[in-house]
Amino acid sequence: MNIEQWLPTIFIGLMGLSILVYSILDGYDLGVGILLPNDSKEQRDRMIASIGPFWDANETWLVLAVGLLLIAFPTAHSIILRELYLPAAIMLCGLILRGVAFDFRAKVVSTYQDTWDGIFKFGSLVTSLSQGFMLGMYITGFNYTTLGISFGIISGLCVTAAYSYIGGCWLIMKTEGKLQQRATDWTRRTGWLMAFGVMLVCIVNLWVSPEILSKWTNTIYGLLLLPIPLVCMGLFFINDRMLKKMPQENDFGCWLPFLNTVIIFVLCFSGLAFSFYPFVIPQQLTVWEAVSATESLMFIFWGAIFVIPAILGYTIFSYRVFWGKATDLEYY
Repeated sequence: MNIEQWLPTIFIGLMGLSILVYSILDGYDLGVGILLPNDSKEQRDRMIASIGPFWDANETWLVLAVGLLLIAFPTAHSIILRELYLPAAIMLCGLILRGVAFDFRAKVVSTYQDTWDGIFKFGSLVTSLSQGFMLGMYITGFNYTTLGISFGIISGLCVTAAYSYIGGCWLIMKTEGKLQQRATDWTRRTGWLMAFGVMLVCIVNLWVSPEILSKWTNTIYGLLLLPIPLVCMGLFFINDRMLKKMPQENDFGCWLPFLNTVIIFVLCFSGLAFSFYPFVIPQQLTVWEAVSATESLMFIFWGAIFVIPAILGYTIFSYRVFWGKATDLEYY
């Protein structure tokens, strides 16, 4: 099998990787935005300082995922955009509000800073709810019935809880003192709502498609992956027990809840990827039916060889440079 025959699989893998990395990296900074408290400007400053060096670069992975979908699977891109046009437009409005608010809060007089912090929080909430709704509709195959829309709304709430959960874990790792304790309380409250969302998606995923149910119950790969929900629930439980005892002396283990949550995200995404492959659109369009011409794939393949390592490189470098606890914001 030559490289040209592997190209569709390579590109669906790259697109999946981009979505996974985006959901983790931009997920935690969306979560931090959602958790901004109304009663403490000092804590809001420290929370925004914890994501300041990263949040804009994290969104690069969303641009990469959408770009790969457009170029490598244009038929799927047109169907997904048509079915999710309104929630996608609302999501973009939320992202724009976040970007504007992040810059303006640093430049306006203190009288208006609370307003821009509120807009940043609102933009984060709108973005998270929109992404969760789109995920719910995608899983149901864009089923715009009362039941399908209801699941989309519940999915939106659960994805928002998931982002708040990983955002809270990020704050536990990056902050100290009262804010760290407050982040611990936020994380415990949102954790079980995220766990409910994980279980609900598992059930609906198997219920909406006999093919997916058969894949999980009648194949060796499905049987090997079947413990994923149990492992996720175990990690939720471990995190809850750890959070109950935090903060520890010398801040011991402050990074473990975030690591466990990243593992939960990876496991959940792996389960969804296994369920849907080789479909780009569940039960409607496969990778092979949606893929671009081989010449187009080869052209962007050589570009991806340079672009994706560059994105990975500066992402790793930025996290290495700004490793450690967040410090006070200073504007010059």
